[in-house]
Amino acid sequence: MTIKTKSAKQPQRALLASAIGLAIASSTSFALAAEQNQALQLDSVKVDGKAEKTYKVEQSSSAKYTAPLLDTPQTITVVPKEVIQEQQALSLRQVLSNVSGITFNAGEGGGGSGDSINIRGFSANSNIQIDGLRDSAQTSRTDTFNIEQVEVIKGPNSVFGGAGTTGGSINIISKQPQDNAFTQLGGGLGTDNYHRLTLDTNQPLEGVGTDSSFRLNLMAHENDVPGRDEIDRERWGIAPSLRLGFSDSTRLTLSAFHQTDDNLPDYGVPALDGKKLSGVDREDYYGWKNLDKEEIEQNALTANLEHDFNDNLRLQNLTRYSRIDRDTVVSASHVNLTGVPAGRYRPAGPQAYGRDITTEMWINQTNLRVSFDTAGLGHELVTGVEISREDFDLQTYNHGLGTGAAGYPANGYDLYNPPGYWTGPAIKTTTGYTENQLDNKAMYVFDTIALNEKWDLNLGLRYDWFDAVSDTYSATHVKTGDFSSKDEELSSRAGLVYKPTDNGRIYLAWGTSFNPSAESAASSGGGLNAGTQSLDPEKNETWELGTKWEFLDGSLMLDGALFRVEKTDAREQLADGSYILAGEQRVQGVELGATGKITDRWNVFANYTFLDSETIKSEVDPAREGQALGNTPPHSFNLWSTYELPEGWTLGYGARYVSERNVSSSTRAKLDDYWVHNAMVGYKVNENLDLQLNVNNLFDEDYVERVRQSIGTNARTSAIEYGDARSAILSATYSF
Repeated sequence: MTIKTKSAKQPQRALLASAIGLAIASSTSFALAAEQNQALQLDSVKVDGKAEKTYKVEQSSSAKYTAPLLDTPQTITVVPKEVIQEQQALSLRQVLSNVSGITFNAGEGGGGSGDSINIRGFSANSNIQIDGLRDSAQTSRTDTFNIEQVEVIKGPNSVFGGAGTTGGSINIISKQPQDNAFTQLGGGLGTDNYHRLTLDTNQPLEGVGTDSSFRLNLMAHENDVPGRDEIDRERWGIAPSLRLGFSDSTRLTLSAFHQTDDNLPDYGVPALDGKKLSGVDREDYYGWKNLDKEEIEQNALTANLEHDFNDNLRLQNLTRYSRIDRDTVVSASHVNLTGVPAGRYRPAGPQAYGRDITTEMWINQTNLRVSFDTAGLGHELVTGVEISREDFDLQTYNHGLGTGAAGYPANGYDLYNPPGYWTGPAIKTTTGYTENQLDNKAMYVFDTIALNEKWDLNLGLRYDWFDAVSDTYSATHVKTGDFSSKDEELSSRAGLVYKPTDNGRIYLAWGTSFNPSAESAASSGGGLNAGTQSLDPEKNETWELGTKWEFLDGSLMLDGALFRVEKTDAREQLADGSYILAGEQRVQGVELGATGKITDRWNVFANYTFLDSETIKSEVDPAREGQALGNTPPHSFNLWSTYELPEGWTLGYGARYVSERNVSSSTRAKLDDYWVHNAMVGYKVNENLDLQLNVNNLFDEDYVERVRQSIGTNARTSAIEYGDARSAILSATYSF
């Protein structure tokens, strides 16, 4: 038996440190060469540490949104790079914690679901995009070293994102080559064995085409999870990008991304009715540290070709190949309290259950943007096509725990001191294979029509063709299932914007989305079966009435919206395993936001969401009718604010509130509400060196962040996963 220890990883860390050192030396060589060649212009384009900082983003980075955010009839929250940097937010989950109305589910049993995100009460797992291209792979997005900003587009949105997007979608914007030369070397030390090194360097390529440049991001990181000392994380990544300007009107950007993770998965602690079992400590670890693992390797290559025919006609073609290899072995924290003495347990649910997944995706998107006038009406029109193929290959295996010679002790284990290491026999045995393929073709058109100075009309249509195949095999590669699904669906969206003043907008918007069974063939890994392959898509519809206002010379935006989202014909599973489209769910509520500068020194990023959710109809479980949806808090609030003091000091404070909410849609068991407070102190030592201290979860609040929507029983409890305990991080950034 191999026992994984931290010392075994030391050679890899040394290699990473050497790689970052070499990159730093290379960037320094660029700078020295420039000085020797009398490139005095570098002084004029050096990054200015006193440059104005603001959280307010003017426009989405997506080519499909032609209007500024002020004029877009939809709730769009953009978490900017400044907030990500000031918070030292390292994962997508941490970034999205800045957006109210978002909650997180936990991985179910052996599913190893990776990021599991809800927006406005509905799953958004397969509704993640990177730079406008669908990225639905089942994985954990653990680092932000190559992320510029994150856009959250709320409401049913299949017009823009394709299938899914009941509650909204997420667009992750990558760092891109810039015009100016800079190098930023970052390092961090903190509690819980936190160590981090990053490099972000950008160099214009003089004499190579027009405005060509090269950017490189590097990262090496390790830490234990605060409050969960047994759980460790380690990763490294590299992301080069090259922009080649063929002329003033034509440019090609080539980007690559690689990240390797070596983590210990965490399935939390056993719970009943949303509360941990009495006497159990939040730090208790119920897995098997020498068997459980999460090894992730992500690779992506992207080409972005842009050509401006003239000021009114622009073409963009995006192509990406991505591959994610994710090998996980997980042991659920569910326990069986029956048949053993008080204070003892036997494991329940999957133990040392493995899923070795490879997800490959080819995707191409072409956008043509045209500006023109007809009959006195101004048009900003985007039309495009998108094609993609996603292949999902899964091998499942186990280690035989709980059976035969690998059985559990007759009187179980100590509930309050779980062993953490498996000492019995463990024989890896393959249990089956799944091969899924999902093909998607789509055509779309969007038009923003300026009716007159006071009114704009936004229209959008998208037609999707889905073709999915799911094959299952036994451990000996004998085919046990052969399923397929085809879906065609039209999505639409309309919005009317009224401009009473230059700084204010009032809008009314309507949109639809759909959830085909085919999407499960790749995004969730569940695949198709006899009960779902012929099932029609679920349908979703939204109405939103909102307003957006800019104040203080445009430096501060306040926005608010009333919305209603309805899912009709929701899938429900019958006792025989088949499915029917017989459910109906509704979420309505209020969104409020404030983003930007209150004064020259005071920045604020705040939002509040009220969600009134309900199961309207359920043929399978009528007890759900009238109940709020699971893990959908009525109230959530997020605040991040910084104030710049004289002499280079900056103070930051953040707060997050989530109200009491149902564990699941079918019971009245509640998860406790919580407040989490964070603080930051920054100090600019000189033009080159910045120091920053972050203290997260100031008051060491125990709070449930990731939820399994099950209350559990004594024979098989559920489990809850806590948010990070109090931690402190001291980071430094050296810029030159």
